[in-house]
Amino acid sequence: MKTGENQQNQRELEDRRNVSLFKEEAYERLSELEESLLELEENPDKHELIDSAFRAMHTIKGSGGMFGFEDIVEFTHNIETVYAKVRDGEIPVTNDLIAITLEAHDQIGKMLDDMGNDTTENIEKRKYITSEFDKYIPKTQLFEEEDSLPINEDFSKKELITYQIRFRPQLDLFTNGTNPLLLLGELQTLGVSQITAFVERIPLLSELNPENCYTWWDIVLTTDQGRNAIEDVFIFVDDSCEININILDDNSEYKRIGEILVDRGDIQPEQLQEFLKNQEPLGKKLSHAGLIDPSHIESALAEQNVMKKIKEKQKKIESVSSIRVTSHKLDKLVDLVGELVTAQARLTQIANNRSDPSVLAIAEEVERLTAELRDNTMSVRMLRFGTTFNRFKRLIRDLAAELNAEIMFITEGADTELDKNVIEKLNDPLIHILRNAADHGIESPEDRVAAGKARQGTIQLSASYSGANVLIRINDDGSGLDVARIRQKAIARGLITKDAKLSDKEAYSLIFEPGFSTAQQVTSVSGRGVGMDVVKRAIEDLRGTIDVESKKGKGTTITLKLPLTLAIIDGLLVTVGQEYYVIPLAAVEECIELTTKDIRQTHGRDIADVRGQIVPYVKLRDQFNINGERPEIEQVVITEIDGYRIGFVVDSVIGQHQTVIKNLSRIYKDVESISGATIMADGTVALIIDINKHLQIVEKEYVEHYS
Repeated sequence: MKTGENQQNQRELEDRRNVSLFKEEAYERLSELEESLLELEENPDKHELIDSAFRAMHTIKGSGGMFGFEDIVEFTHNIETVYAKVRDGEIPVTNDLIAITLEAHDQIGKMLDDMGNDTTENIEKRKYITSEFDKYIPKTQLFEEEDSLPINEDFSKKELITYQIRFRPQLDLFTNGTNPLLLLGELQTLGVSQITAFVERIPLLSELNPENCYTWWDIVLTTDQGRNAIEDVFIFVDDSCEININILDDNSEYKRIGEILVDRGDIQPEQLQEFLKNQEPLGKKLSHAGLIDPSHIESALAEQNVMKKIKEKQKKIESVSSIRVTSHKLDKLVDLVGELVTAQARLTQIANNRSDPSVLAIAEEVERLTAELRDNTMSVRMLRFGTTFNRFKRLIRDLAAELNAEIMFITEGADTELDKNVIEKLNDPLIHILRNAADHGIESPEDRVAAGKARQGTIQLSASYSGANVLIRINDDGSGLDVARIRQKAIARGLITKDAKLSDKEAYSLIFEPGFSTAQQVTSVSGRGVGMDVVKRAIEDLRGTIDVESKKGKGTTITLKLPLTLAIIDGLLVTVGQEYYVIPLAAVEECIELTTKDIRQTHGRDIADVRGQIVPYVKLRDQFNINGERPEIEQVVITEIDGYRIGFVVDSVIGQHQTVIKNLSRIYKDVESISGATIMADGTVALIIDINKHLQIVEKEYVEHYS
């Protein structure tokens, strides 16, 4: 009984894994489908995009059927049929077809998100989408049997390829819930096939396990599909099967039976050579016949050996593959590497104190290996920023349709890499900014023409490296920010006085105030004053900064400056009293001395003269209520925040320090001026200062004190 329960639990676990694998792969195919559709809308005659869209839909349908998701199979069937006709040139690519396919894409995503929890609204939506696709299919074809071979009269006119496929499942294939006959049936839909079953693995009845798959198959398939279509059939079982796909070239010479058997792997070349060893090699035959000098034979053999080695090397390179790792495992690895970096620093400190050459050598080797491991682990977490471009293309497309605007969306810097956690947390802020650019920035086509602009507006999203940071720019060629209107709204809301004198940059900073909006009316897109304050808070939580530049009538550029990773930062290690603190190095411009004489010259005001420029500073000793005597010469760390320079007064500056960030306990969740902590080599904890939040606190205290 216990064994039966264990087997049942094992099957349920495998089923859950298979469902998870299917959903993960399906989401990837949906992403490919959306990207292809958006590009296809701009390039309707590009056949590779049509093939890509068809292949994505075909794979979702095929894999859904293999794992028993009949609702997905049923929904995607007619969509796949329509795109097969598009691929054959029978149906043109139109904006209406793209639009309804994007709606279908969204519905498949909802089906994957809420499997088994369908709503009436979603069911009705799918019926509507299916009926729209039915309009593209001739009535007679709607009543054809689905299992008929999809080869029309023009099949013989198309470019056909013949493949030799070996499908050899592992014995435990059935335990994964896979039915190999469904896979073979899927192959048959691709063209004309001849299937041969091999049963030599089937044991005697007394030794037979009914849960094992003993049979394997050879398939000769003639089709107008590419290799990808065949690989898609086996996409979910490639880890549990031996699958070999080879093209049978019609133009090649007729092969001898031995060559065919060797090519298929049915007999080893050594066995064949052993059998044929009584025959002399070709070189010897030619030499003995006096047709060629032996040296020419040796030269030819040398060339053959070199080419063989090159081919073997290329084969090894091509065999490199990728594996999937869940994000929480990757996060755990990063945490462990962080602990290792801390332990390595302690080891180095102990080795230096002991002055033992052998211990020092070990410490240096551990330091080198740890640094390499840290860099490689960080690189694994890095993702191309271009992975987010597709969703933003869709966003701008839908917004343009909703606002009756004409907008061209341009992207640059797709290969720029960012920490996956940064990219994930950056999604919402970018959506807010892009929505504002489309709604507030880009004018209507009529207004643009009246202003002497092109009817079509442009929004550009770009990413580039800047030292240890990434700069993300969102630029539009719209109406720009109206400083006068911003000022008017700010006065109405009591943010500034009527006689306040603001620079353009100071005026732009007001748009980040909670509830601030210059929109004339509230729409479904924007106008409620919720967004830019959230954007700024999110960017600051990522230890980044946001900068706005605008010119009325010309457009607006918003620049986000973000760290490459949230796990490790380069910091400036400082001390205040007996405590250690870390200031993010990316914001540090320079360090200057602060003496008692300097303080007297400014009459006690918290400002420093930095080469003729007045820079205000904050005394961390006072902010953190640290008692003790101040040193005679203090240090001012000059930083740049949102275009402004501000100093932080500390007792001493130790130097640059690569910091592995540790999150603070929930007990300290209300401590806004500290973003985290790090562990020093001697075990001491150093707090990481959040300079943006710290400045906000100081400004708030200043306003409350003088108001």
